[in-house]
Amino acid sequence: MLKVGLNYISPAGGPGMDLDKTVIRKRANSMMDDLKESTQEATQETANPSIVSLEIPSKTEMWISDAISCLGTSEFVDHNKIPKLDKQQDTHEHFIGKSGKELKKLAREGLWAKSHALRAQAYQHIIQHIPCRRMTPDASVYRDVAVKLFEDQRDNFHPLPEFLAGSIMPEYCLTTEGVTAMKKILLCIANLSPDITYCPLLPAVVALLLHYNQEEAECFENTCRLLYCNASHTSYIDYSFLSHKASCMTFGDLANKHCPAAHRLIASSADNIFEVYSEWLVWLFDDLPFDYVIRIFDVYLLEGQKVLYRIALALLKQFQVSVSSKGLDVTDVKGSLQTFMWDIHEHMSAEKLLEKAFAIRLFSRKEIWLLQMANRKALVEKGVTMVQHRQSFHLTVNTHNFTSTIVTAQEMRIVWSWIPERFSLFSPALLFSTSKDGYSLKRFYSCCEGYEPTVLLLKTTLGEVCGAFLSSDWSERKKSGGASSFFGTGECFVFTVKPEMERYEWVFIKKPEQAKAMPRSPRQRSPSPFSPEGRTTSSNYLTVPKLDMIKYRLSPFLAVRHFKLPSKTASMFMSGTQDGIVIGGGGGQALFIDADLHHGRTEHCETFDNSPLCQENFQVQLLEVWGFQNS
Repeated sequence: MLKVGLNYISPAGGPGMDLDKTVIRKRANSMMDDLKESTQEATQETANPSIVSLEIPSKTEMWISDAISCLGTSEFVDHNKIPKLDKQQDTHEHFIGKSGKELKKLAREGLWAKSHALRAQAYQHIIQHIPCRRMTPDASVYRDVAVKLFEDQRDNFHPLPEFLAGSIMPEYCLTTEGVTAMKKILLCIANLSPDITYCPLLPAVVALLLHYNQEEAECFENTCRLLYCNASHTSYIDYSFLSHKASCMTFGDLANKHCPAAHRLIASSADNIFEVYSEWLVWLFDDLPFDYVIRIFDVYLLEGQKVLYRIALALLKQFQVSVSSKGLDVTDVKGSLQTFMWDIHEHMSAEKLLEKAFAIRLFSRKEIWLLQMANRKALVEKGVTMVQHRQSFHLTVNTHNFTSTIVTAQEMRIVWSWIPERFSLFSPALLFSTSKDGYSLKRFYSCCEGYEPTVLLLKTTLGEVCGAFLSSDWSERKKSGGASSFFGTGECFVFTVKPEMERYEWVFIKKPEQAKAMPRSPRQRSPSPFSPEGRTTSSNYLTVPKLDMIKYRLSPFLAVRHFKLPSKTASMFMSGTQDGIVIGGGGGQALFIDADLHHGRTEHCETFDNSPLCQENFQVQLLEVWGFQNS
């Protein structure tokens, strides 16, 4: 049987993006007339076996509908694979002259998700307005390079660039010719960009753009604009091993803060939590169905990498909800996450996914960029380079050589998973232990000074276990000249291990809605942690000015000096004197331990908004402090 397909030819002879629907209809009808005539001739000569009969669809409307519903996609698309869109919005007046904020709103609402033609026009309009390097290669450069690379038709073998090792290589709805075009574009980018050393997302971006770009050269130019975007604190594609791993660590930090239940599930099930989070881009661009991927791509072109963090967090949250509701026992986290992505239609629609993603209150682009730079710096200190392709990271506690008198290796793994990624690159090292160093505060200080950050673990005589992650060196206490004062940063947190595991972060991270309209009190003195003033119960100290905390909210790893707080009682992280140590203040103290390291007290405090970490007045059985050793 010979099967007849419908080819779209533009008036200029190239693939048709802007064909009028009337033209398509006329061509379809003309083809149907020709097919009918051929069928009649075949019927009259059925006795002759050399005549080949043609298989004709029963309804002309089927051809017309397919032609119009795929109008706007490129010649590289298999129209049998790509979702058909019924609504024909073929005018780009919807987004011409719109501001970036207005375009973001339209993309989130799915304006061009209703028409392939409108999506193609929107993509071109958006990408051409992305600021990028002055010398970014364009379509004419591609044509020149492609001729030189591929002019010898006898040489059909071209190995893919080394920087694509371990990359996502999806084909989506591309034809065989489309996949070939994708590989040619990748080879040309590699030829022109020696600074690209590791770029796992690049093939997916090229493949998606090829669905709606009418020429290879156009797709090449648009991809380069995304690669070399130079907008402030905005990035689209990481193109070094170092930057890619820093992004994975940043996603881990965000998951730790925004998806605590899912994070706890992964930390308790996976041998290496970082390996799980390193798959976050695979979830989005390889495991999800195409109709979800393309909606993600709609908003990604306008909002950059930040929106990918949002969507991956929304998926992670929904995964945990699904596991919890079904009472599943997860043993293979990576496999379970992949299956969840494959079956996403059973859990939520693409629009619902975006709705949940945009409901997550992330830091600003600048703040995420700062966090990524901090992670990048930690990787450099670890010895990771720009061109390194593979490295096994052990970000969790090694169960074979970890020994503590207070917690098990499994419990320490969960505590370690709460720590910012850039610190968990380093192995835990015991700095102080009452079982080894005795119950001496002086000895405590001498063993812990010079180390930043640290993890304090405490076991009471009743068997309760709690502790704190402390971001600053205990030697900071000396800067106040012997007077009691608080120091530390917003990354400090307190936690419980037994009888239950729970973490309490800085109140302005966990509950940003509390940062609203409280006016700042001028020239307010920082109260002493050991004075009644330091234990105030007034709720007036819980808020900060709206503009300072909501619109200009900074990343938690920055110091409190970056925040204009109305009171110091909501930022009392750690303090130490010869009388004892205090962690958390304002309305109470999350943890107080006396100078003999024998007795302590725990209460609710404003800094962490915590419940008492154990029995309110307790006796210390064991105390340990752990630092971070570069292994």
